[in-house]
Amino acid sequence: MSAGLDVRVAATRALTPVIRELTFESLDAPLPGFSAGSHVQLQLPNGQRNAYSLLGDPADTRQYRIAVRHQEASRGGSRYIHEQLQVGDRVRLSAPANLFPIHSEAHLHILVAAGIGITPFLAYCTELLRRGAHFELHYAYRTGLTDAYVEYLRNLLGDRLHRYDSPARRLDLSQLLRDRPLGSHVYACGPQSLLLSLREQATALGWSDARVQWEAFAAPEPGRPFSVELARSGRQLEISAEQSLLEALEAAGVEIPNLCRGGVCGQCQTRYLKGDVEHRDHYLALNERADSLMPCVSRGCGSPILLDL
Repeated sequence: MSAGLDVRVAATRALTPVIRELTFESLDAPLPGFSAGSHVQLQLPNGQRNAYSLLGDPADTRQYRIAVRHQEASRGGSRYIHEQLQVGDRVRLSAPANLFPIHSEAHLHILVAAGIGITPFLAYCTELLRRGAHFELHYAYRTGLTDAYVEYLRNLLGDRLHRYDSPARRLDLSQLLRDRPLGSHVYACGPQSLLLSLREQATALGWSDARVQWEAFAAPEPGRPFSVELARSGRQLEISAEQSLLEALEAAGVEIPNLCRGGVCGQCQTRYLKGDVEHRDHYLALNERADSLMPCVSRGCGSPILLDL
């Protein structure tokens, strides 16, 4: 993220014991406009970079807002945000990018969120209300832990909001998707279990892939250390248990195009020539994994990896 936006932390607030909201304001030029579903990459002083959805009204770019859940297995990003990042601190953001846009031709927008997956839908709801669109939001959470925006959304949406306070009331995806009118489009954001279940139920009920849209931002999970060699230069890199391959390449001065840093968008797809790879992405087809990996999440799991770099 050599080019980006220099911002300062203008405000922070703890929404629940595990969710913190941050507000950023520009240090110089006006912030770029964005569309509902957009995200930015946040580069922290400790070197960590992660992608977060923009929460605010797309029509108002005086400030940007994100919300971050503290992850127990944090490699340093969410922990730093919750424990060290303070008002007045300067950080760098990427320009907004949108991998999760509102479908322009949908007649009914069905939004499905679990926990911190509510974040992209805050901008969605504001924009859909402005358009006078037909939509509904299904929000699964745990009271006192991941219910960060329940009251705000209840006041904003009224009966468009459907709440599922687990474990008392669980979201039934089969029932949710059944007997929907033509022109319905479903969007989902949340943990992998939600996304897998939703895609399975949609397929079983005959929903086409074009009518199912999902987003999953997740920081790469730690793993075992592994080795990589760059075929064109002969350089060798050692990737620690807490470091992603993408981070190691960036630290070595090798810039790889990327947007999501979570194995979803496909921007960082890189060819490898040999080695044992643990594929953790949600993008590559099985046949593509024979010679391609996603360095934002893929890891070595045996013999060293030889990258075509």
